[in-house]
Amino acid sequence: MTLLRMSANRIADIARPDSLAEQLLEQMLFKTGRRASPAEQKSWSRSLPVLARDLVDAGLGEVEMLVEYHLPLTSQRADVVLAGTHPSTGAPSYVVVELKQWSAAYRYEGNPELVEVPGMPGGPKLHPVAQVKGYCDYLADFARAIADQPDALAGMAYLHNATDNAEVADLRSYPMGVTGRLFTGADRGEMLSFLRSRLGPSATGHSPGDTLIRSAVAPSQQLLKVAAAEVRDRPQFHLLGNQQLAVDLVLHAVEHARSADNKRVIVVTGGPGSGKSVIALSLVGELARRGRTVLHATGSRSFTQTLRKVAGHRAPRVQKMFKYFNQFMAAEKNGLDVLILDEAHRIRDTSVDRYTRAELRTDRPQIDELIAAARVPVLLLDEHQIVRPGEMGSLEQIQRHAASLGLETQHVHLGEQFRCGGSEEYVLWVKHLLSLTEGEPYPWKGDPQFRLRVADTPEEMEHLLSQQIDRGYTARMTAGYCWPWSNAKDDGSLVSDVTIDTWARPWNSKSDRRIGDAPPAPLWATEDGGFGQVGCVYTAQGFEYDWNGVILGPDLVWRNGRFTTVRSANRDPDMKNTAKVSDLRFDALVRNVYKVLLTRGMVGTIVYSTDEETRTALRELVSDLS
Repeated sequence: MTLLRMSANRIADIARPDSLAEQLLEQMLFKTGRRASPAEQKSWSRSLPVLARDLVDAGLGEVEMLVEYHLPLTSQRADVVLAGTHPSTGAPSYVVVELKQWSAAYRYEGNPELVEVPGMPGGPKLHPVAQVKGYCDYLADFARAIADQPDALAGMAYLHNATDNAEVADLRSYPMGVTGRLFTGADRGEMLSFLRSRLGPSATGHSPGDTLIRSAVAPSQQLLKVAAAEVRDRPQFHLLGNQQLAVDLVLHAVEHARSADNKRVIVVTGGPGSGKSVIALSLVGELARRGRTVLHATGSRSFTQTLRKVAGHRAPRVQKMFKYFNQFMAAEKNGLDVLILDEAHRIRDTSVDRYTRAELRTDRPQIDELIAAARVPVLLLDEHQIVRPGEMGSLEQIQRHAASLGLETQHVHLGEQFRCGGSEEYVLWVKHLLSLTEGEPYPWKGDPQFRLRVADTPEEMEHLLSQQIDRGYTARMTAGYCWPWSNAKDDGSLVSDVTIDTWARPWNSKSDRRIGDAPPAPLWATEDGGFGQVGCVYTAQGFEYDWNGVILGPDLVWRNGRFTTVRSANRDPDMKNTAKVSDLRFDALVRNVYKVLLTRGMVGTIVYSTDEETRTALRELVSDLS
């Protein structure tokens, strides 16, 4: 998808500012239904004619300009992709252009990756060469039409208003290359020579623009080799029992689907710590090694960003293989060999949200988009981790939808093997405690592999966890969503919203950046500094730490021999709408929330309840067996 597609000659012909803005606005409304902001109109009317006239002056007026080219399977757009043929080979050739109206820019506090632009709000910006190089790298990794063509891609940042090179001299220290060049208004002659070396007019009847727009989208073989080295060869990925069965079954299904030209859905279910994500990453690595096109996706920002950080630590390009569920709305049918859907209990009813482009706003279920995207979709899930309204990823729902498509489903169930110290007894005890399985709650009998305690106060809980941190363990505190969640103060400090008598702590940060000692929201569970805040289910789900402190809020209290939910005590905005979330559904979701929170610890858990009657019941159920 591209917002506007037009030759340089055509844009130059309509280069009167008002006329151009009107043309672009008409194109936008026709194609996407999205209205142009005044800033967008201003940018188009000033920058595009400059580039178009440069192309005409270079003798490249027939080169196509793909404006706001949408990078496949992302929400990112490149300002312009120039599409022509390579003057030496005659093959399709593309130049990605990042247009900047800056007349001056300086390195930000000595960091070559960041720049400061005088008079522009919003703080430091990414170096434009780094930006355009990232776009080029992504296209080379995912657009098969480019991946199959050597020397088909180049990139440049164009600061056409910068006529004094001294005002942008700082930016020259950034490493340059074919996919990342920097040109200014003062370098116009050099830039025209660069464009002539990369582009020529298209052959009659052949459109490089069509080739790119219609390109198959899948990881390139080079990217798959890097992923194999980075993911498959990690020593911590050792598979046991049904974990190995699940991997073998997927590998068999992939080869069978290729040879028999058919499709199969595989569902792997298991509780916390059963190794679902180990299976997922092992499959990414092994399938990449075999050269099969594979992507990984989740519905969790925290989980996806952590996987990107871990799996792509030494090779950042591998991070691009980790996607979100809502990025496959326009994916090619069966365009991938395998799509691994980790945490599939987070699948939503629909991918549509307020940011969705008009042409993608349909009633199509998200599960249909995901199953359609690959010959072998692999869904890994825990049905007791469905915690939000609008999540629908249960085994029965997946099997039913697959059957409606005439597809075979294969199911592998895993046992609780790793998390909670390998204590399957503890996980089962939690399920009974929360009435998530048949049978009454029963006293905790202890397990040499796992420790469980009840705290009388939040201060005691925090003190006990701090002692474990001093002994070299990791620890986090979490709570039910029973307190307001304020934005950070003007000075960036967090508000201590979780208040219990005289004890008060902030929720984890909402920001994607570190604030003081507080880590970014998606990395709260894994980065240093997270212990100072209270996490919620949305930042804890999918993660594990050694010691786990859980605050049972007033939305879950013990009455008449069992837990009961109190809707009026819950502050989660997603739970407020009684028309969309019935009392019965609310009850099930809250129990799942606390099941997730109670099963994050690998060594031990300390539980505190704000309700005195609940604390009394927990003390009777949990003897101090430490």
